[in-house]
Amino acid sequence: MTVLDAVRSAAVGAEARAQHGGNWLRTYVAVLVLVDTLAVALGGWLAFALRFGDAPTGEHEYLIASLLLPIPWVALVAAARAYEPRFLGVGSEEFRRVLTAAVWLTAVVGTLSWATKAEVARGYVVLALPVACLGTLLGRYLARKRLHALRGGGACMHDAIAIGHAGPVAELVRQARREPYHGLRIIGACTPGGGPAPALTDLGIPVLGAFDDAVGVVTDMQVDSVAVLSCPEMDGPALRRLSWALEGSQTELTVAPALIDVAGPRIAIRPVCGLPLLHVEQPEFSGARRVLKGGVDRLAAAVALLLLTPLLVAVALAVKIDSRGPVLFRQERVGRHGKLFTILKFRTMNRDAESQIAGLAHLNRADGVLFKIPGDPRMTRVGRLLRRFSVDELPQLLNVLIGSMSLVGPRPPLPAEVAKYHVDVRRRLLVKPGLTGLWQVSGRADLDWDEAVRLDLRYVENWSLTLDLLILWKTVAVVLRGRGAY
Repeated sequence: MTVLDAVRSAAVGAEARAQHGGNWLRTYVAVLVLVDTLAVALGGWLAFALRFGDAPTGEHEYLIASLLLPIPWVALVAAARAYEPRFLGVGSEEFRRVLTAAVWLTAVVGTLSWATKAEVARGYVVLALPVACLGTLLGRYLARKRLHALRGGGACMHDAIAIGHAGPVAELVRQARREPYHGLRIIGACTPGGGPAPALTDLGIPVLGAFDDAVGVVTDMQVDSVAVLSCPEMDGPALRRLSWALEGSQTELTVAPALIDVAGPRIAIRPVCGLPLLHVEQPEFSGARRVLKGGVDRLAAAVALLLLTPLLVAVALAVKIDSRGPVLFRQERVGRHGKLFTILKFRTMNRDAESQIAGLAHLNRADGVLFKIPGDPRMTRVGRLLRRFSVDELPQLLNVLIGSMSLVGPRPPLPAEVAKYHVDVRRRLLVKPGLTGLWQVSGRADLDWDEAVRLDLRYVENWSLTLDLLILWKTVAVVLRGRGAY
C-alpha cells in the first residue's frame, strides 16, 4: 500500500475528526454568546437597580432598555469579530476586540442621545456599560481557562498537517505538545522526500507524503489547518496551488516565516513592487515607551512595598527565628548591558549554602549553565515554604524601586552563567532582568535551559506594556499553584 493509499483510507476518520472539531468550536462560540448576553443583562439590571431602585415611580424605558441591551451588545461584539475562531482561546486580541465593541456601544449611545435630544440618565450609562464590558471580559477569561483545561486533556484541538523539513516539523510538534493550550495537534507531515524521518518517527508523527503530494494529502485528510514551515521547496507557486486547493474548505493555511519568535506589532505585511513582503520593525530598547515602563515599574514597586510591609516584617521574623544567619540573601547578578548589581532575597538556605555547591553537583537536575536541585538539602524549613510561593523574591521589589530590575523581564543571571553564554544568548542582557517573566509563567525551574533561553529572547524581541500586564496577571496564578518552584 502506498502512502497516498494509506492517507485515503484514513479520509473517513479525518472527516469524522473535522466534524467533531466543528462541533466543539460551534459549542464554544455559543457559550461565548451566552456569556456576553448574561454579562450585559447583569450590567443593565445592576445599573437600573442602583439608579432607579429607590425612585417612587418606575422608569419603564430604562427597564426595557436593560432587557434589550444584549441585542446591540452581541451585535457589536460580532461586528468587532470577537467570535472569529482565529482570535479565540489564546492571545490578547479577543479581549482587545471586546474593548473595541464597548467603545462602539458607548459611541452609539452618545450619538443617538445627541441626535434625538433624548435625556439619558448618565448614572445608568456609567454603570451599565462598564459592568457589561468587565463582565464579558471576566466571563470570556473563565471560558478560556476551561478550554485550556480541556485541551490539556487532549480535547478541543485543531488537527493539523505540517509541511516542511523533518527537523523544523519535529520542533513544531514538540512546541505544540509543550503548550497544548494553543490547541494545535500535528497528526502528520509532508517532507521533501516523503520517506521515513527518524526525528518524526520518534515523536509518533507519520510522514504522509512528499511536497508534491501535499495538496492531495491535505485535501484527503480534511484537517483543521495546514502549517507550512519555511523551506525553499515551498515557494510562491507551490503555496498558491495549496491555497487554491483549500478554497471552499474549512481548512486554514498558515505559513511560518524564517524569522521566529518575532510577533505582534513588529510584523506587518507591506506590498513592495507588487509583492507582499514581511516587514519587521526593529525591537525597541530605548525611547518613550522604555521611560514609561521604568516609571510604571517604580511606582508599582513602591505601592507594593507599602501594602506588603506587614507580610515582609512577618517573613523576616520567621527567617530569623528559623535558622542562624542574615534575613536577606545578597548575591551579585548581571543586569542590563552586563552591569553588575546586588539582588535581594529572603534567605531560604543555611549560611554555608554557597560553599556546599561543589559537593552537591552530582544532584544537579538542570542542564545548560543552571544549577537546580529538587528538594535541595541546603533549604531551611521556612525557606521551603517561601520558595514554593515565591515569597522569597519579594525583596527584589527594592531592586525594581532603585532601577536595577524591572517587574517583568528575563531571569537575572549569575556572572558565572553569563561567562558561558553563547553570543545569541547575550541578547537577554539588552533589557533589565525581571522579578517575573515568560520563564516564570511557563514552568519556572521545570524548564530546561534551551526553553528558558527561548522564552527570555522572545520577551526581549516582543516586549510591550500589554505583554507585561498579561505576564503579571499570569504570575499570580502560577505562584498560587506553586509548581516548578524549588
